[in-house]
Amino acid sequence: MPAAAAARADVQGQSLRERKKRATRLAIRRAALDLIAGRGFSCVTVEDIAAAADVAPRTFFNYFPSKEAVLFGANPGREEQLLSRLVHDEPGRSALDVLCDVLADLVRGIIAELAELGEDPAHRASQVRAALADAQLRAARAAHMAQTEARVAAALAERIGADPERDPYPLVLASAAFGVLRATFSYWASSGGAVQLAELTDAAYQALAGGFAEDCTLRRIALPAARPARRSPC
Repeated sequence: MPAAAAARADVQGQSLRERKKRATRLAIRRAALDLIAGRGFSCVTVEDIAAAADVAPRTFFNYFPSKEAVLFGANPGREEQLLSRLVHDEPGRSALDVLCDVLADLVRGIIAELAELGEDPAHRASQVRAALADAQLRAARAAHMAQTEARVAAALAERIGADPERDPYPLVLASAAFGVLRATFSYWASSGGAVQLAELTDAAYQALAGGFAEDCTLRRIALPAARPARRSPC
């Protein structure tokens, strides 16, 4: 099911109160993306975002703990669900395969959230790219990802019965998988949405699981060739 259709189906199953809360969350995210893409992360305050979303700053903090969280933590409880799946999903299956599936599903959730914000994917991709140009935001993103990687490594260690202080495998696996996630997301944003994020992520994790062979499917996902510039008549 396409991301936009899945998002609509999810909304239809919610109560009026839940739909209003969801609408407020989306309004705050939309305002934050618009402002940060236009001004830069460092030049936008929580008060600016709240005013643009027509809510009080206190209401902002009811939904997000910080302006960084507007970009990194849109779906409350998503990380806890991810960690639980890493520990319990499909016993007997390899930690690598389960991790790749879980993170691919995470990306689909991000796509659905972006679809809910409206506008076309290329526009939102360009906004993400503009936001990530800010050095302060990149530092905040790196810190957020490092914390998440550490928690994922602990969940993987629990899954395979390893001691993370003595066995480097869980941390190395988590770091490799999140490196793939960062790279694919950055490539998608820099493409302006010209490539499909879900397809790119699936191919990237298949490549990771297969040892990154040089002839992997990932290498066949390319940006459309630039059209030659039309010459003006002399």
